[in-house]
Amino acid sequence: GAVELTVALHYVFNTPDDRLVWDVGHQTYTHKILTGRREAMATLRQLGGIAGFPKRAESEYDAFGTGHSSTSISAALGMAVAAQAEGSDRRAVAIIGDGAMTGGMAFEALNNAGAMDANLLVVLNDNDMSISENVGALNNYLAKLMSGRFYAAMRKGGEKVLGAMPPILELAKRAEEHVKGMVIPGTLFEEFGFNYIGPIDGHDIDVLVTTLSNLKQRQGPQLLHIATQKGKGYKLAEEDPCRYHGVAKFNPEDGVAEASGKLTYTQVFGDWLCDIAAQDARVIGITPAMCGGSGMVRFAQEYPMRYFDVGIAEQHALTFAAGIACEGMKPVVAIYSTFLQRAYDQLIHDIALQNLPVVLAIDRAGLVGADGPTHAGSFDLTFLRCVPNMLVMAPSDENECRQMLYTAFMHNGPSAVRYPRGGGTGVAIQQEMQALPMGEGEIRREGEKIAILAFGSMLMPALAAAEELQATVANMRFVKPLDEALTLRLAQTHDLLVTVEENAVMGGAGSAVLEFLESRGATVPVLQLGLPDRFVEHGDPAKLLAACGLDQEGIVRAVRARLAGLRVTE
Repeated sequence: GAVELTVALHYVFNTPDDRLVWDVGHQTYTHKILTGRREAMATLRQLGGIAGFPKRAESEYDAFGTGHSSTSISAALGMAVAAQAEGSDRRAVAIIGDGAMTGGMAFEALNNAGAMDANLLVVLNDNDMSISENVGALNNYLAKLMSGRFYAAMRKGGEKVLGAMPPILELAKRAEEHVKGMVIPGTLFEEFGFNYIGPIDGHDIDVLVTTLSNLKQRQGPQLLHIATQKGKGYKLAEEDPCRYHGVAKFNPEDGVAEASGKLTYTQVFGDWLCDIAAQDARVIGITPAMCGGSGMVRFAQEYPMRYFDVGIAEQHALTFAAGIACEGMKPVVAIYSTFLQRAYDQLIHDIALQNLPVVLAIDRAGLVGADGPTHAGSFDLTFLRCVPNMLVMAPSDENECRQMLYTAFMHNGPSAVRYPRGGGTGVAIQQEMQALPMGEGEIRREGEKIAILAFGSMLMPALAAAEELQATVANMRFVKPLDEALTLRLAQTHDLLVTVEENAVMGGAGSAVLEFLESRGATVPVLQLGLPDRFVEHGDPAKLLAACGLDQEGIVRAVRARLAGLRVTE
């Protein structure tokens, strides 16, 4: 729905000198084609290819890197203020969708920008039609009129003349607001201090060019509201925009996505949520604008009065859940790992500090493939395990995921189950729900000298590597509380411990093992394997894991290298 807007923006503004900041960045493919990357589009979202989001290192036309929502206005305002400080006349434009406008950060930026005189233009791309009922010839005409120099000059001149008569000036302003309010839903933005224009047809290039050209000449904060149709030009996306919001490869002729053939962890969560809700009327499902992505569609249909999509508002989602838990209900928050980062204070201050029984179902933990570093769940084990009162679990397969979710639900305190994107291992799902013994792992393979402590998704490659290494393998299950008895026993009976996790190696589960062993005075060598201290780029998930040394071959290679080093030091 942003193709015509993108063309008009590049026609009117002098990019890259003028800055275009795209919120979230899903809609920048046309922008990339127009800015010298047309041939590279064949490599889009592939390892070594161009990113699916704006990326400063990729092009000078990508003024600001995005991926998470509601950041564009803040960034563009910063650029506008910097230009003002430099005495430059370059322009800063934030392009934000109506979904991202539900994020509190966007309104924080609007509030700040409205009190400044920086030359900031915010383009609100509204494809939900929820606040765009008045779209047509009249509004297009008014937008041209109100964005023009004549209207601006008349408005400013009128303020000067009436400035000596404050009551009449106030009356005139109220009359103007009343007239605008009858035909355009812009009062809110005017109250923030923006000059509001729109809504206009976001697919009419002539109207867009005229209006943007007028606004380019205006001083101070401006907001242009355009109405578009999500997926316009592709019938299947027009009919089902939610399904086509974020897609993997599919056949454009019939729109059928490639099936993995295995039940996904997201589906496991969705089924579990419906099953537990059928058993317990206290269950409340919460998601920050990720109903489909988090597997809550069926729950929303079957339990509409117990389902809450709070919008792109992760901070609110967690404190909202905390309030629900205070009243004896059982809130379950389905959230991506990367978006949980945005609500860390709420997790600590509002949930953990009060030891409230809120279940965090953390999807997309670890690497996420084509979406790249903006969406990777690389840090949740690190930032969760240091929070007091937290229960943190990582399943190794689909059935374990179901049982861990139940374990979390039965726990009288804050809990988190983190699971990866995509299909599981193909194991059978046990319908009966049983809580796991708290803080207990299990031995999955007996070996000699080497013990691999695998967390979550790393169990399968660890087992494969162990066949070559003749190693013991423990499925640790719990990151917090750590199975201290099992860890100590393995340390006492093996020459080398290896921790493997799909999380940042710094401060993650392996660090928890090291901290515990140090506290007990254990001197066994420990090799920590995990995501490196860098942002892992986009690409095929299996290839990315291999590049990080987290596949079978990588684990074997790292262990043999460490063993060779130990022999040298003996």
